[in-house]
Amino acid sequence: MRDHETVSVDLGPTCPNCSEPWLRPSNLPARYRCVYCLHRFELTSLCADCGEHSTIVRMSNSAVLTCNACGASMLREI
Repeated sequence: MRDHETVSVDLGPTCPNCSEPWLRPSNLPARYRCVYCLHRFELTSLCADCGEHSTIVRMSNSAVLTCNACGASMLREI
């Protein structure tokens, strides 16, 4: 790597509360916790912004956290 090149590092999903990239899956399916601000979230199947319904994938490594229709977060704070 050359000195002038920058490397982009993906730290994980961004927290809807603090906007930091520290959202991590918890031990329960479809539940997440931000390890930066400690807020907890649940992945929902109904978008709060546009009302679009989608099937949620409860596997943490393949879960889609944004609405396919409008791009809003599908996470609800609990």
